[in-house]
Amino acid sequence: MKKFLCILMALALTVGCFAGCGGGTTETEAPATDTPATEAPATEAPSTEAPATEAPAGESSGTFTIGMIGPLTGGAAIYGTAVANAAQIAVDEINALGGPVQFELLTQDDTNDPETAVNAYNNLMDQGMQILLGTVTTQPALAVVPYAYDERVFTLTPSGSGDDVIEGNDNVFQVCFTDSNQGTRSAQYINENFPDAQIAIIYKNDDQYSQGIRDNFVAEAESRSMSIVYEGTFQEATQTDFNNQLTAAQSAGADMIFLPIYYTPASVILTQANAMGYTPTFFGVDGMDGILTVEGFDTSLAEGVYLLTPFSADAEDEATQAFVTEYQDRFGEVPNQFAADAYDGIYIIYEAIQAAGITADMSNEEICDALIAAMGNLSIVGLTSAGSEMTWDENGAVSKDPAAVVIENGTYVTP
Repeated sequence: MKKFLCILMALALTVGCFAGCGGGTTETEAPATDTPATEAPATEAPSTEAPATEAPAGESSGTFTIGMIGPLTGGAAIYGTAVANAAQIAVDEINALGGPVQFELLTQDDTNDPETAVNAYNNLMDQGMQILLGTVTTQPALAVVPYAYDERVFTLTPSGSGDDVIEGNDNVFQVCFTDSNQGTRSAQYINENFPDAQIAIIYKNDDQYSQGIRDNFVAEAESRSMSIVYEGTFQEATQTDFNNQLTAAQSAGADMIFLPIYYTPASVILTQANAMGYTPTFFGVDGMDGILTVEGFDTSLAEGVYLLTPFSADAEDEATQAFVTEYQDRFGEVPNQFAADAYDGIYIIYEAIQAAGITADMSNEEICDALIAAMGNLSIVGLTSAGSEMTWDENGAVSKDPAAVVIENGTYVTP
């Protein structure tokens, strides 16, 4: 089912014709962003037809209700907003095809809080949610997935990367790579490209995402005899002052600092390191994607920062450039990796629905079981798979590998 890039290319002209129509039916409507109608970017493929973009007659059909849960307000809002924006773009594109499979997208704010996420899930169920795109972050995901499992709601998380999110939950699949994969691959990349690095680690020990990546990074680093000269931790209540950790890392001779954390504390670390004249190489993971948009942060301090991420907005393939152009036209900013994961996620759901041959009038349990079976045979090339195929194992983990980018002139580029 390697149809994804073909669909994206053909959608360029199709969406240009349908821009401004109403979502949730055979017409589409852009989200209420007060932006101009979108035009097809110049990088689009010339083809006006997409191979196999519609389900065979008598098979998959109807309007499916997809729920999305993520932080739309609060300190992690950049992630949830990106997911909601990109998911809406993909939904609008699919609905613009006018095929028998249509989508309605409902969004709920969880403020990156587990209890709020459960309330959001219940609200979506009350509104008729059939498939869940969420949650966006790991800790809310861990709170929600037991409910989705019990109620047999097929769940595809774009960026909830904790290994425990999918463990033991046959209905939950990931678009992102797992924390264990991020930690392991980060250590491998650093060892291969900075073999003599003296490494410090600063991580958040009350956050499962950060702790999980740190644990797997350390395990891989030890297996490779890498030099970790210092480890420092922090918690939610102490993420505004890192002078002690930075001073200790500098005193230990660290010339590289590994940051398995989100972008908000990372921006503070970069600012405080600069103030004390400490200039190690910083290496982060996907949670740091968005650091260039932190309000009040001097983005010049992020120059030379490495990130492990499956998406680079400056990639030259037509699908990426069409998506980036559309996102910028609608929302006035460059999409991050979380946006790309969500965009891929909607298309993964779309392909799985067609492969499963389901209809929107089926029960959630019937839809869930059919999509689980379809995911085992799905093979998709998306924005976040670097030209390779995404497949899923029996646990719901995606097969793609992360890649590193470096920030140069305010842009993510491949080193």
